Amino acid sequence: MTQVLRLHYAPDNASLCVRLALEELGVPYDTVLVDRATNAQKSPAYLALNPNGLIPVLETPHGPMFETAAILLWLADEHRALIPPATDPARAHALQWLFWLSNTLHTTQRMLFYPAQFTDGDVETVRAPTRRRLLEKLDVLNNAKHTDWLDAAEPSVHACYLGPLLRWCALYGGDVSWFDLHRWPRLLQFTQTFEARSAAQRAAAAEGLGPTPFSAPHPCNPPEGSAL
Repeated sequence: MTQVLRLHYAPDNASLCVRLALEELGVPYDTVLVDRATNAQKSPAYLALNPNGLIPVLETPHGPMFETAAILLWLADEHRALIPPATDPARAHALQWLFWLSNTLHTTQRMLFYPAQFTDGDVETVRAPTRRRLLEKLDVLNNAKHTDWLDAAEPSVHACYLGPLLRWCALYGGDVSWFDLHRWPRLLQFTQTFEARSAAQRAAAAEGLGPTPFSAPHPCNPPEGSAL
């Protein structure tokens, strides 16, 4: 088993959330490109790490891990950073919103980005209601209580997850005219604060995301691999 953390990634994929956390923690890690152009995430070698054939995988001293939220939580607990500890009363709401990001916001996004997986008919019959649902959920988040991490200067696993999710709304899923980050002033301020951090800038540089990857994103121009 690996003694150095090894991130299997593709540019501007869910692995970006994990890269951001690794950079914030300042722990050494290696990267292995998963070439989506050749569908490498479905190869036998990759499926041995993640039988779901999805990105990311993080190889740890305890074996490979998949599922973005699980990896983020493991990293935070392992390094005692980015999330309140189990003894802190704030932990309950922190877990609540981490799993909301994973089970509600990210899962809904997947329906927008990969609608053919959810219908045998016209993909717009999936995308149109999904856009409306995402607007509703972002309204909820912008106005939510117990989300101090949105306004904090210090990083969190939530920030590492949410930054990319907001980026992808602006770039992927066909027609993106439905999404205007200025509709949610609190979320806009969050992206501007988070992307200014040196860790976020290092992650953005590594994947070719540009200087404003979350507040005013542009398609990535990665030094290796492809986001698609």
